Amino acid sequence: MARADGAGAATDAVVRALARASAGAVQAVGGYAGGVYLRSGSGELLQLALFTGLPLPLFRPWWRMQVNRPFPVAEAYRSGQAVHLTDAASAMSRFPQLVAGLPFPFASLYEPVTAGQERFGVLLVLRPATPGVPVGPGDRRRLREAAEDLARDLAALSSAGEPVAWDGDPVGVPAPAPEAGAAGARAAVDRLAQAVLSLDREGRIGFVNSAAQHLLGVASGQLYGRPLWEAVPWLGHPSYDDHFRAVFMSSEPVHFSARRGRHPPGGEWLSVGLYPAADGVTVTIGTADPPAYAPTTPAADADTGPGSPADRASTLYRPVALAIALTEAVTARQVSAVVTEELLPAFGGRQLAIYLLDERHLHLAWETGFPQGFLNRFDGVALDVRLPGVETLTTGRPLFFESMQRLAAAYPGIPLDADIGARAFLPLIASGRPVGSCILGFDAPRGFSPEERTVLTALAGLIAQALARARRYDSEAALAHGLQAALLPHRLPVRRHVETVGRYLPGSAGMDVGGDWYDVVETGSGRLALVIGDVQGHGVAAAATMGQLRSAVRAFALAGSTPEQVVRGTNRLLIDLDPGQFASCCYVVLDPASGSAQAVRAGHPQPLLRRPEGRTEVLDLAGGVVLGVDPEAAYPVTELRLAPGAVLALYTDGLVELPGADIDEGVERLRLALASGSPGPLTETADRLIGNAVDRPDDIALLLASLTA
Repeated sequence: MARADGAGAATDAVVRALARASAGAVQAVGGYAGGVYLRSGSGELLQLALFTGLPLPLFRPWWRMQVNRPFPVAEAYRSGQAVHLTDAASAMSRFPQLVAGLPFPFASLYEPVTAGQERFGVLLVLRPATPGVPVGPGDRRRLREAAEDLARDLAALSSAGEPVAWDGDPVGVPAPAPEAGAAGARAAVDRLAQAVLSLDREGRIGFVNSAAQHLLGVASGQLYGRPLWEAVPWLGHPSYDDHFRAVFMSSEPVHFSARRGRHPPGGEWLSVGLYPAADGVTVTIGTADPPAYAPTTPAADADTGPGSPADRASTLYRPVALAIALTEAVTARQVSAVVTEELLPAFGGRQLAIYLLDERHLHLAWETGFPQGFLNRFDGVALDVRLPGVETLTTGRPLFFESMQRLAAAYPGIPLDADIGARAFLPLIASGRPVGSCILGFDAPRGFSPEERTVLTALAGLIAQALARARRYDSEAALAHGLQAALLPHRLPVRRHVETVGRYLPGSAGMDVGGDWYDVVETGSGRLALVIGDVQGHGVAAAATMGQLRSAVRAFALAGSTPEQVVRGTNRLLIDLDPGQFASCCYVVLDPASGSAQAVRAGHPQPLLRRPEGRTEVLDLAGGVVLGVDPEAAYPVTELRLAPGAVLALYTDGLVELPGADIDEGVERLRLALASGSPGPLTETADRLIGNAVDRPDDIALLLASLTA
C-alpha cells in the first residue's frame, strides 16, 4: 500500500484502519470498489482519503467534495444518514449532479462514519446496478457495522493523539500485481495484427502482445505492471476519461477512436476497444481511417487536441454539473464558488475572475489563482476603457487568446500576470441586460475548439442569470435583515427581582432571514409578558409578518388582556391579515413578586425550566394549533411557579432541529446543556446555548428569564 504525496498529517495507523474498513465493506456487500472520505482540517471540505478497486486518476474530479454540495457523500456526512443509490434512475432523482458526471449503470452506497457526536467522514462502496431492487437488510447491516467498526478505530486513534483529518491526495490500495499470461495464450494472441493488452481493476497492464509494441511505440518491458495512462500517455488525455470510467463502472464494452500523438507523423488514428470483466479490462487497439470530422491541418490539430468532437464533448460533463449547481446557488459568493469548483476543472483552467457591473463601472467580485493584488488595478474601471474584460461586455462577444503573446499584441501595453498561458474573456449578459464579465486563465498556451467556445459562451449566459438572481436575492436579504433588526427589541425592560436576556441568530442556509422573534412587555400591572414566536417562511414577507404579530401581541398585552385572549386575538388577526400564513408562539405572563406565571402555547416547542438546584425539565404546557389556521381555536392556560434562581428558557425550533435528526433529540441536548452550566450571569448562559448552535440552517431566537432573590 503506497501513500500518495500530500496525504496530510494522517498517520500510517489511520491509513491501515481505512484500508481494512474499505476492503471489508467492499467484500461484505459484493462491491467492486470502495473508499473513505474524511473531513478536512477546515471542516468545510470532505477529502477522498483512501480508495481501492478502480484507477484513482480517473476519479480526480471527485477527490474533494464541499460538505454543502448536493452529492450523496456530502448528504450522508451532513445528515448522518445512509444513502443507497441502486441504479442511475434512483441517483438521477436525488442527485442529478452525480449522474451528470458519471452517466453509467452502477450502484453506490454511502454510510456515515460517526462516533457519538463526532463525525469523521463517509464509507463508500460501488457495486453493479440493481434496477428496481433496493439494498437488502443484510447488506445495510453489514455496511453499517463496517462503518461503526471504522468509527471506533478512528475514535481510539483520535483519543491517542493521532490526527484523523485529511488534507491531501487519496491513498490507493492496489490489488496484487498482475502476472503475464500463459505461454500458449501469448502465442495465439501474438498472431493478431491488433494490439491486445490486459488491465487489472486499477488499470495496470498485466499482458501485452507483440503487435502492441509496434502500435504503441513502447517496448513491452516498459509496459508490464504500469498504469495504462502512465505507460501510454496519449491515452490519458481527458477526452478519453469518460470511456474508461464507463468500462470500469459498468459491464458494457466501449469503442472509440483515438489519435496517437498530436502532430504528424505521429498522429495516426487508432480504433480502441474496451472489454470489461469482473477481474479487469481487455484493451484492443488497431489502425483506423481518419474520421470525416478529423482536423486536416497541424494548426487545427493543435487547436482541437486529441480525439473527435464527440470525444471532446464527453469531457464536458462538468459544465453540465455546473449548470445544475448554478440553479441551487442563491448568493453571488455561492455562484462564484460553484464556477470555481466546476468550470475551472472542466477546461483545465487555473485562474478565474468575475467582475460585476455597477454604475457603468466593473468591480472585482471574485478571483482565484491570480497573483495577489494583480487584479486590483482593474477594479472599478469604466466602460470606456479599452480592456478585454470591458470590451467583451460592451460588445457581447467572447474573446479567446491562445497565448499571452496574442493577448499582448491585441492590447498593447496591457499588464500581464504571466508570460506563458492562455486567456478567455466571457460576457455575462442575462436576458439582454449586462451583468459583468468573466475571465478564465490557463497556465499554458492552448487552443479553443469551436465546441469549447460554444459551450463556454452558453455557460457564461447561465452564470450571468445566476449572478443576476443572486444580486436580487442579496438585495432582498439585506432589506429583510434591516427590517428584522428594526422590528426586534433593541433592549429589554429592566425590573427588580427578574432578569431577562434575548438572543437572535440568523440561519446559515442561504443567509436568509426568517420570522423568529422574541419580546418582553411590561403589562402595567407589575407583571411581565414573555413572548417568543416563529413565522413560517423566510425573507421580507416573513420579517414583515413577524413585525405585525409582535405589534399585535404587544397591543393586546398592554390592553390588559388575559394570556388566552392575547393568543386568540393574535390568531384571528393573522388570519385576517394574511390567510395561509402560519406562526407558532409561546406566551408567558410572569409576576416577579410571587413567581407565579400563566403560559399559553400555540404549536410552539415546549419551554425548559431549570430549577435552582440545577434539575432541568421540559415543561408540559397544554397547547393549541399554530396561529393562522383556525379562527375559533382555543388556547388553554397552564399555571406555573418560578422559584428564585430558576431559569425559564423559551426558544424557536432552529435551536433544536437539524435536517435528518429527531427534534426530541435536539430538545434533550438543549436540556442537558442548560442543566450542565454552573450558576452565573444569565447573559453567559444565553451565549453558551446559542454558541452551540452555529451553522444551523434555520434562524434561532432564545429568551431566558430568571427570578432573583
